[in-house]
Amino acid sequence: MTAVGDSAAENVPPADRNRQLVTLTVNGADRSVPSSALLLFALRDELGLTGAKPGCGEGACGSCTVLVDGDPVRACQLSAGSVAGRSVTTIEGLASRGRLHPVQQAFADVGAAQCGYCSPGMILSTVALLAADPNPDDDSVNAALAGNICRCGCYQRIRRAVHRAAELASAQRPADQFAEPETAQPGTGEPGTGGAGPADQETGVGSAAEFSSAAERWGPPEPGSPWYRPARPWDLTDPADRDWFGVLGDGLVVVVPPPPATPGSWSTSGGAWLHIGADGTVTAFTGKVDVGQDNRTALRLLVAEELRIPLAQVRLAMGDTDLCPFDMGTFGSRSMPDAGSALRRAAAHARTLLPEAAGTRHVEIVRSEPVLRAPTDWQLAGQPQVPPGTVAATTGARRFVSDLNLPGMGHGAVLRPPAPGASLRDLDASAVDGRPDVLLVRAGSLVGVVAPDLATARSAVADLAAAAVWDLPAAPSDTAISEYLRAHPAESGVPWGGAFHHEVGAVDEALRSATACVQATYTTAYIAAAPLETRVALAVWDDDGRLTVWTGTQTPFPVRAQVAAALELAEHQVRIIVPPTGGGFGGKHAVGIATEAAILARRAGRPVRVAWSRHEEFTVGTLRPAAVIDVGSGASADGDLTAWTFSNVNSGRAAIAGPYLIPNQRLDYVPADSPLPQASYRALAATANNFARESQIDELAARLGFDPVELRLRNLADERLAAVLRAVAERVGWVSRDADKGPAARSEREEQRGWGIACGLEKDGRVATAAQVLIGADRRLRVTRLVTGYECGAVVNPDTVTSQIEGAAAMALGGALFEAIRFTDGIIGNGAFSAYRVPRLADVPPTEVILLDRPDLPSAGAGETPMIAVAPAIANAIFDATGRRLRSLPLTSDGLLPD
Repeated sequence: MTAVGDSAAENVPPADRNRQLVTLTVNGADRSVPSSALLLFALRDELGLTGAKPGCGEGACGSCTVLVDGDPVRACQLSAGSVAGRSVTTIEGLASRGRLHPVQQAFADVGAAQCGYCSPGMILSTVALLAADPNPDDDSVNAALAGNICRCGCYQRIRRAVHRAAELASAQRPADQFAEPETAQPGTGEPGTGGAGPADQETGVGSAAEFSSAAERWGPPEPGSPWYRPARPWDLTDPADRDWFGVLGDGLVVVVPPPPATPGSWSTSGGAWLHIGADGTVTAFTGKVDVGQDNRTALRLLVAEELRIPLAQVRLAMGDTDLCPFDMGTFGSRSMPDAGSALRRAAAHARTLLPEAAGTRHVEIVRSEPVLRAPTDWQLAGQPQVPPGTVAATTGARRFVSDLNLPGMGHGAVLRPPAPGASLRDLDASAVDGRPDVLLVRAGSLVGVVAPDLATARSAVADLAAAAVWDLPAAPSDTAISEYLRAHPAESGVPWGGAFHHEVGAVDEALRSATACVQATYTTAYIAAAPLETRVALAVWDDDGRLTVWTGTQTPFPVRAQVAAALELAEHQVRIIVPPTGGGFGGKHAVGIATEAAILARRAGRPVRVAWSRHEEFTVGTLRPAAVIDVGSGASADGDLTAWTFSNVNSGRAAIAGPYLIPNQRLDYVPADSPLPQASYRALAATANNFARESQIDELAARLGFDPVELRLRNLADERLAAVLRAVAERVGWVSRDADKGPAARSEREEQRGWGIACGLEKDGRVATAAQVLIGADRRLRVTRLVTGYECGAVVNPDTVTSQIEGAAAMALGGALFEAIRFTDGIIGNGAFSAYRVPRLADVPPTEVILLDRPDLPSAGAGETPMIAVAPAIANAIFDATGRRLRSLPLTSDGLLPD
């Protein structure tokens, strides 16, 4: 099969090389910009106002929102010439004389951000709303912000922030004054605020002068800023040979080596180290990254707690492969168990060595187990703490990977195949060859260009795509994916630990003898992580042949290794730095874009930045695997589970072993040869496996005539999970259902309302979710309430954990209700936010969180497990309301239940 002229390029016109200028009034000052440039690029590239963010290129996500004469507009859809002579306000223009605008203040007060990439657009849309309606109700807020996406799912807090802003404005209360707006504090420590300072600084705690210049020198460097690079990456150098004090100044360094490999255990962490300077400033180092989940604050809290010092004294370096300990990656909710444990040990050991004399240069290796402070005795940890950079997210001061720039930097773009596995048969490059403003690069399978601006680079690739001839592999469409996956078991390259089989007892006999038996198949679609900031990488080659790449990745150390291999470099010649990043959700593991930027930069002989378009993010990036899951269950008349079979095709084995005590069970994971690129995603296979299991438990309860909560509690093997389930059932006032309340009785209700509940255990977190639904006469489904209980051991930062649970619930709604990649013959057809529906403000109901703190237990993560009970709870609620059992995710077609 062949394809000619397929193009995934977004329609971005090249910049006007003649630079006909127009004048705009931007944040109160007259500024001249090229007339034909998109307003977004004019603001960002010409004026350096990076608060307006690229997100989709079609005006569908709201991240580029600015105000034109007070009205919210999408800057990616307007030319600068179309607003000539008008007043343009960006997020940088809201704060005045050191005071935040009331809307900025409200968003900071409420903590209405995680990664913060959507915040400028959300805030400016809110400013326009309150100017038109000073006291909006929820429906008005939903309507005004309908065009703005928060992929982190902070919608509940955003809604609260809007009402908080209305209160501030109505009371005519000026916003709290900060010593300086964060836009005026380069180098004071918030990652990505324009300097090379410490890795973070508490909002409102002192100034940069309080911290030694030695501590400021190492911090996460931005391109073009003065920064120190060690002679060799510290993780690749013996601790005794590292140039600690040349980077950090005099003081004490404590090193926790990588944990030894032991049977039955594993760790993503390669240890930890910290430095205590002469002024008491503590600089801790971890290979983890923070892409919005705020593990940064929790890890700092653990260090401060063990050292018995104020949180403001602790700095944390993250995701810099020259300075930080090796780490496999930030995934699987391993920040607390792995990095947290290592940093606690480093801090606890350091405390036994204090005080150190002035001028000390002492390196200590931790060889034994220090005594850790019991969570029951915590003073700082366990209390709510504001994430660092909260204000920077509201002012546009936080600089993401997309915002980084260098003088003379080129912009790269790469020719993409129209479908996975397609091979380039022929390419007529005459449209680009010889152009003075475009460098054509061919390196192995990579065909790309470097141009002076992004618009020109994408236009050149579009010209190449129009002249490309591809051989396409035979591939299925989404309507036949279940059959395809069953018929194509994977022969090699199997991810997630490979095929799995576990069997105990006499399963088939137990099924035959069960009083009640249910057999069903459950499916889930491919879905996209779709972080609001697409993948971006900026590559710079030094004169000595060393390479630095700034990129938003969750796996900087594996990326370093893969980039080095691809470019035939020694690993110590490559440095990966992770600046603030606009979301990841498991989708930013791959090395591709870093390698692309490095190759293009080497060929161009100058720094090059590559930024994927939204279409590339959907069609070149990896997806959450589709799943086909066959489940069979049996139970006795008194409700004891007696038999269980569970076979997952393709999506993985995470959470495949359930929390129920079942004497006879057979579990299988059967890898398949996926026609679309698939990889990690938030909670990965645990969502599909828990959807199938918790739906099946509900089906079995209905077959037996048992209450669904009672059946679960009767069979749960985990008392911690049972406690979470009881807490949620009590909060929603769960009424026991008996056999008389069957589907027939429910179908006679005037309104089709229902409650469903589900629970699960994954990554040592316990979750239960109850969902209430309302189904209209037009079959439109609304989720009207969510209640999630969660127990993850000792809670380090309750505010962050609650925020993560709220965000996980919102994100899980998308996969439960409407997210699905649509494809025909392997070609994705809905690779845009206008075609791929993600949750927006109006989709997210009031969401209550119940935290069960267990200070007697080790801390687990909270970013993934809260996802896994949402879909089955909604499916079970639909059954309660209608008597219909839906077994495929998404449960609706654009919000409508199937006929």
